[in-house]
Amino acid sequence: MIELGQHATFIIIAYAGVFLGAALLALWILLDSRRTSARLAALTDKNGR
Repeated sequence: MIELGQHATFIIIAYAGVFLGAALLALWILLDSRRTSARLAALTDKNGR
């Protein structure tokens, strides 16, 4: 394994934080997309188009 030296804890926490942030952002985008699609479908049904 790669030797990370005395800063190994910081490096691992930093990578984990970036991964967690990116995963949460992707989840938020997915949920927002579904919510927006549902709202558009409801408006389409309501207006009959």
